[in-house]
Amino acid sequence: MSEESGRRNLRMPNDDEVFAVVTQHNGGNHVRLQCEDGKSRMGRIPGRMKFRTWINEEDVVIAEPWDWDDDKANIEWRYDGRDADQLRDEGHIQ
Repeated sequence: MSEESGRRNLRMPNDDEVFAVVTQHNGGNHVRLQCEDGKSRMGRIPGRMKFRTWINEEDVVIAEPWDWDDDKANIEWRYDGRDADQLRDEGHIQ
């Protein structure tokens, strides 16, 4: 972390991943995502994240759309509030 600017190096999406915002929690390990490519997808919280990372509505996440069903995606990463604010400030997300 750079001390003078407070900027942190954040994980960015790979080629097959997109930024998304959680719009609705559907219970269990499913959420509704609004992805940066304009699509609304059903997101799945994988088991490795389910109990360690709490995902709420309005959280910014990285989602990987499924190859075989473009209406669904796996959540790969969740940003905390400070990191999401940095992404907005730098123009990566709305």
